[in-house]
Amino acid sequence: MSGGELEVVVSGSPAPAEPLGEVKAIEGRSLWQIAWRRLKKDKVAMAGGVICLLLALIAVFAGQLSALYGYDWKTQSPNLLDQTTTMPVGPFGGASGNHWLGLTPVLGQDVLAGLLYGARTSLIISSLATLLSLVLGVSLGLIAGYARGWRDTVIARTMDMLLAFPTLLFSIALLSVFSIVPSFLGLTGVPLRFGVIIFVLGFFGFPYIGRIVRGQVLSLREKEFVDAARSLGASNFRIMTREIMPNLVGPILVYTTLTIPNYILGEAGLSFLGVGVTYPTASWGQMLSDAGSYFEIDPTYLVAPGLTIFIAVMAFNLFGDGLRDALDPKSTR
Repeated sequence: MSGGELEVVVSGSPAPAEPLGEVKAIEGRSLWQIAWRRLKKDKVAMAGGVICLLLALIAVFAGQLSALYGYDWKTQSPNLLDQTTTMPVGPFGGASGNHWLGLTPVLGQDVLAGLLYGARTSLIISSLATLLSLVLGVSLGLIAGYARGWRDTVIARTMDMLLAFPTLLFSIALLSVFSIVPSFLGLTGVPLRFGVIIFVLGFFGFPYIGRIVRGQVLSLREKEFVDAARSLGASNFRIMTREIMPNLVGPILVYTTLTIPNYILGEAGLSFLGVGVTYPTASWGQMLSDAGSYFEIDPTYLVAPGLTIFIAVMAFNLFGDGLRDALDPKSTR
């Protein structure tokens, strides 16, 4: 070896390269898949969703469940009442192995059967009122946000006026009038009262979703995909229904889950005031109103309908909050 030179001796053969494993393709996830994964991690929201599903099943199969239970809401048991006070015999409102939550005073109707049929009443009214709000609010909000100009001004001012309207007082007055009207538009009796309640709740509630949709559309109409659709010659109707509307599904779903409990409370409040659903139709609000008359004698009648309304409203609100967080990409929950 000469000076200044280094000799490197490598012994043995070079280590063989490790074989590469099969490369797996990266699967993309849609917004709904991501939202569903996030929602499943929210145990509180999922618990609320399960309760909402159970309430819906109870409403649909109220008749079958009452038949299995053995008592219908219209079944009266006056022989189980004290003939002097017309109150159920025994503690806790006459609760027993046959009547799990007791009996109502005066008529002796089963409380649990009333809660089952009351779930059907509350969910029918709240769901149809929400549907009416969605149809009006989404349609008018979409037109106002996309068309702008005088159409936007008229629709926006109308919604502001309805938001400032004394809804409760108008509802009481309107329902009081229709309570003495024998028929209207071919509707009589219970269907007429249901229709008026649904109209009052849904019509005066649509400005809330209308304002949300209008604000979203004002932002979406300036996006590149809308400009691209215009450049391709798409009509305004097609742009609103095919390009903008799919981006509104998330806010609409969240609004739906948060509005149903408000309408459940609205229907219960009107029935509690005596202008909503009346006997013989079962209603949670009506049961709560009747229980108030016997509060000093036996306060247990307030527990069942009051707790049922609380659980239903809480479940829908928890599920709605979880759904909103799951659909919000900026949420850290």
